[in-house]
Amino acid sequence: MKLSAKDRIIFPLDVLTLKEAKYYINLLKDYVGVFKVGLELFVSVGPQILREIKSEESGVNIFLDLKFHDIPATVRGAYRAASIHGAKFITVHCDEGKGLLEAVVKGREDRTAKILGVTLLTSLNKDNLKEMGFSPELTPQDIVMLRANMAKAAGYDGVVCSGLEAHAVKEKFGPDFMVVTPGIRPAWGVIKGDDQQRSVTPTEAIRNGADYIVVGRPVRLAKDPVKAAQEIAEEIEEALNY
Repeated sequence: MKLSAKDRIIFPLDVLTLKEAKYYINLLKDYVGVFKVGLELFVSVGPQILREIKSEESGVNIFLDLKFHDIPATVRGAYRAASIHGAKFITVHCDEGKGLLEAVVKGREDRTAKILGVTLLTSLNKDNLKEMGFSPELTPQDIVMLRANMAKAAGYDGVVCSGLEAHAVKEKFGPDFMVVTPGIRPAWGVIKGDDQQRSVTPTEAIRNGADYIVVGRPVRLAKDPVKAAQEIAEEIEEALNY
């Protein structure tokens, strides 16, 4: 099924309370395609937030972005537990290596929940990699491609990576290997004290091959979040028709 521009927008519910989350769910359910639930909200509310999203029956999908990262047996069990709540996308961090990635796929029972490998956070740049002990010759794209290759070989449905690496991932692994791109910053969406190091605009991400884009603060902090979401959808539409 071909994705519409609206369907490609993932809005992260990066809030602390159920009340705040429900506000954004009701406000944006007709203007975005996916709601992302991350650590902040899930730790605060738990699986109830996933039931709340499903109860709206709006057709909006759930992206459970907990970036599972532990020993293989634990992550395999966590993935199974997460699958029963109706999430369409579930993330596993790639930096534990192929043993973890393969263990999750082997324990997979619900094929409707897509597994995405988190390659490298968009808040990290080459200087951060040096601090973490990586060789100075390695670039963020080198790390992303290495981990995307492991995710593909393990049978994952796609990866999470910045728009700067999306084209290389699509070129190497093909159009069916999903790319979800966070760190989206529209030209009009200046964020004070932004922590994103490898950000791109919606147009750049889509033209580089991203299937979905994660847009949080530019929408949430806008004077009119609905208008902001609509403008992003228009930008995606233009990029798709370029």
